[in-house]
Amino acid sequence: MTSRVPRGLAALTALLAAAPLTAQAPTSLTIYNDGRALVRWTVPLEILKGQSQQVAVTGPADPGSIFSTDPDITVLSGAFDAGVTEGDALRRAVGRRMTFRIGKDTVSATILGVNPTRYKLADGSVTFQAPGVPQYPADVVTVDPRYDMIITSARARRGLPLGYFTSGAGWSASYQVVLGSAGTARVLGQAVVDPGPLRYKEAELQLLAGQVSVASAPGFQPREEARRVSMAAMDMAAKMPGEQKVGEFHLYTLPGTWALEPGVVRTISLFQPAEARITRSYELRGQLPWWGGLGQNGEEEEPPITVFYTVQRPRKTDLGDRPLPGGVVRLFQPDSAGRLQLIGEAAIDHSPAGEDLRLNAGTAFDLTAKRVQASFSTRRDTLPQGGGWRYTATADYRVTLDNAADSAAMVDVIEERAGEWSVVSSSIKAEKLSSTRTRFRVPVPARGKATLTYRVRVIW
Repeated sequence: MTSRVPRGLAALTALLAAAPLTAQAPTSLTIYNDGRALVRWTVPLEILKGQSQQVAVTGPADPGSIFSTDPDITVLSGAFDAGVTEGDALRRAVGRRMTFRIGKDTVSATILGVNPTRYKLADGSVTFQAPGVPQYPADVVTVDPRYDMIITSARARRGLPLGYFTSGAGWSASYQVVLGSAGTARVLGQAVVDPGPLRYKEAELQLLAGQVSVASAPGFQPREEARRVSMAAMDMAAKMPGEQKVGEFHLYTLPGTWALEPGVVRTISLFQPAEARITRSYELRGQLPWWGGLGQNGEEEEPPITVFYTVQRPRKTDLGDRPLPGGVVRLFQPDSAGRLQLIGEAAIDHSPAGEDLRLNAGTAFDLTAKRVQASFSTRRDTLPQGGGWRYTATADYRVTLDNAADSAAMVDVIEERAGEWSVVSSSIKAEKLSSTRTRFRVPVPARGKATLTYRVRVIW
């Protein structure tokens, strides 16, 4: 920017540059799942009617996203200076004489240039090494990135409202599901907010759930060194966030204002604890390949049986009528002494209202399985008019399920494959769930065994 800065504005610029970011007016932020944050901030400036030059200490920002949120104010041009390092201060000092400290003495030199750095000493000689420890003038040191802009305003006013994006912050959801008796569970949910590099004394916070399209943005990964701050003891914890739909996404507005500090991760309740029905199921995945040919395999396998918990969320219930942001769900069950124990952990996507949560809790311990391909045959047919070959394979499978627990269980054996295939026969009725997915529901008695046999035909 080539225009000359008035003396009064230069003093204001220096004052703003020296002011910490925490001294700014209350700020409103919307934090996205992808690591971005939309900052809405009113810069404490006196704005005159017409054209003027202004400076805003924004902190880290995407300069191309800075705009005025007031339709009466237009940003005509701007220069964003994000240089906060010593090298940036040295660049700003080119052409100026600086003082360098050597022990208790000082020398002066003129900065001729950088990359490489050249210093002109008082005797006229030039050196590429600093003659001592540099003492930088305050006006060449930027504490926080700032935006120097030319604006026009339709009227005089107090405060310059700006909006812009910054990166490095993020949030996710964390849920706790505590199993109770008679198929019930208590569900708790909280937002986990990582401010990244952002620092605000107080800010209004909104959290947007959903994947908003972006040209390039880093994924949010909470830092290991970040300290988690429990909000349970705070008065604000009793107030729940408001939720609304904006576009195709859901927005959570947190009550009050919050302090953001790098390295401090806040956890904030999303809703009051809710009661829900919960069911447990077991699933054994099949042996068929998803695509291609079916081969012969005579080795007996011991595939794992997966445990699933389904949290029911019917409409017209506290939990069913609210959309749930994607995050991590942890399942707990009390032991005989009432101590809660972790029995599963699963990630969920954004879940609309009324959609049940199906949670993979890991591998069953007392339920085990053995599976073997009992027979195999294949046939090759010639396609008409030289069209190549067509293969048909038929295979028999035997699955033995062993239950060491004191209660009976139902195990869903799932076979899934694309292309042309079918279940020819089976000892338990096959349920065709879709064109690619077939299920066998096998009851296994307490401390007993059950066997499933079935024959499949695969054509490729």
